Amino acid sequence: MKTSRTALFGAATAALLLPALLVPAAASATPNTGEPTVTVLASGLQGTTGSAIGPDRALYVPQSATGEITRIDLDSGATSTFASGLPSDVVGIGGITDVAFVGDTAYALVTLVGPDVGGSEVNGIYRIDDADSFTLIADLGAWSTMNPPDTPFDQPSGLQFALQPVHGGFLVTDGHHNRVLLVTLDGSVSEVIQFENVVPTGLDVKGRTVYLAQAGPVPYLPEDGRIVSFSWKADSPTASTVASGYSLMIDVETGRCGSLFALSQGDSPGDVIEGSPALPDSGELLMVHRDGEVSVIAEDLNLPTSLEVVRNTAYVVTLGGDVLKITNLIGHGDCQGTRHGH
Repeated sequence: MKTSRTALFGAATAALLLPALLVPAAASATPNTGEPTVTVLASGLQGTTGSAIGPDRALYVPQSATGEITRIDLDSGATSTFASGLPSDVVGIGGITDVAFVGDTAYALVTLVGPDVGGSEVNGIYRIDDADSFTLIADLGAWSTMNPPDTPFDQPSGLQFALQPVHGGFLVTDGHHNRVLLVTLDGSVSEVIQFENVVPTGLDVKGRTVYLAQAGPVPYLPEDGRIVSFSWKADSPTASTVASGYSLMIDVETGRCGSLFALSQGDSPGDVIEGSPALPDSGELLMVHRDGEVSVIAEDLNLPTSLEVVRNTAYVVTLGGDVLKITNLIGHGDCQGTRHGH
């Protein structure tokens, strides 16, 4: 595929089984030296790509392989099933790719489950009504098929990846159609911005400003991995580069003191076939400074896909089903040089 984002899922099955080589959460507490510390908060999840912090301050992670959303306690790492029965993946990728909250109500983003890939479900946004019931609020597969992108594509229904709440609805990235959509709570869909072959992935919003990660096409050159920003309220938004230089940018999150964090899935595997992942154990959690410089907070992460930041701690979801907890993002409370305008 010319614009496929399957590098984040597909041919990585064997690589996903490699150990993350990280200290388990049950290990003795590490003295607080002010340096970032990585532990495993939870493991054993299946088909994990997205995440969200819920109104109860717990982490919610979709499992595309089982059609479930799992709640994870941020202190203990205890897991419980929040919702089940959602469409699961059909071709080894897709299913639930992200989850988001509007108030106390959860919504799930589902992709690649329709008849065009051999499934019988609908690609779109689902409102979670109860632990085992949900309602489709927007058919993104049908809309995408009827409103094709300007860039080349192979999958008419697209490959929707990330879901971000905004006033009145959600922003949705489509990594195959190379665009960001605006979806209202009543199901209306419109295009916010269309890109060339940049493979938009995770995003975060502060006010009118969208921060968007771009993985770039194969061979995932470091200069193609970018964080860009644009106004989602503008009539014809134009994206500006905030930072670049790291392969397969997969997510971005704002933090305290106006800080900005980015997640690189890892080093480029070279000139490989479409659908290949980053190299195992090469992912990095990054801090983006206001001058555009980037510093590495944690490295050797095994195929990370999603990032949440709570105060001075990051929670990173990996394709292998682990949730990593990374503390002391900004050492000694020093916020100097981290502010970004919104």
